[in-house]
Amino acid sequence: MTVRKAVILAAGHGTRFLPATKAVPKEMLPLVDQPVIQHVVEEAVTAGLQHITIVTAGAKRSVEDHFDRNSELEQVLESSGKESELREVRRVTDLADIAFVRQKERRGIAHAVLSARLVVGEEPFALFFPDDIIISDVPAIRQLIDVHNRHGGSILAVQRLPREEVVHYGVISPEPVEERVYRVRGIVEKPSLKEAPSDLAIVGRYILAADVWPLLERTPPGANGEMQLTDTLAMLIEAGHPLFACELQGERFDTGRPLGLLEASVTLALRREDIGPALKQYLRSLSLS
Repeated sequence: MTVRKAVILAAGHGTRFLPATKAVPKEMLPLVDQPVIQHVVEEAVTAGLQHITIVTAGAKRSVEDHFDRNSELEQVLESSGKESELREVRRVTDLADIAFVRQKERRGIAHAVLSARLVVGEEPFALFFPDDIIISDVPAIRQLIDVHNRHGGSILAVQRLPREEVVHYGVISPEPVEERVYRVRGIVEKPSLKEAPSDLAIVGRYILAADVWPLLERTPPGANGEMQLTDTLAMLIEAGHPLFACELQGERFDTGRPLGLLEASVTLALRREDIGPALKQYLRSLSLS
């Protein structure tokens, strides 16, 4: 079945950015002049996904407002002759068919995904963790959709990382299928260097087949009381459902960390014709020791 829908998880606290995220959701922090979550929505739309569900939580109303109409602002822009700004504001509103679901209790990633079941229905869907911003010629999620179209099943995005970094990620036991595609034989969450089965770490893009829903419902809470998606994926493998991994092509930034947000902002700004040249000149002028 063709992947038509996307789920974007936006219910986290964003504690790494306190005090900025005390009143502003981390998904609304800017990458130059667009919030993080807009970049993720645009990736989904560019990949052909027009039905998007965003899972939020308390104090995330500004995420919903960003994709809604603001008639007062539009009138101000129109009366001021700011036509380009008006077009951009309206374009954001019309990007996709977006629904919002509240995760009433923060009970883990698996629980957050499960919150979207009634909206998504019994079909495969794309899953986004918006902390990961991936810049690539072919949208990251499109790369996974293409693998799903060839092999079916659920697909994980993976990236090769230095061995000392994989200890912070879920790491797969891979069986090569084709170039950059692997059958997943096992997953170890945050392994020690000795336990890591490979250097292929799971990053924030997934295609999940509909057979994941009953497994999400049965995912037990962990030691911290949260239902983890890694446990669901382990159940998927144990039940014999096909699970593949696609090694992404592109540049990934972890905008859930302050340094990652800065790196992504600079990279995106340097690519822009309106501010890139001036930013390059400024960076060259810095005296770095």
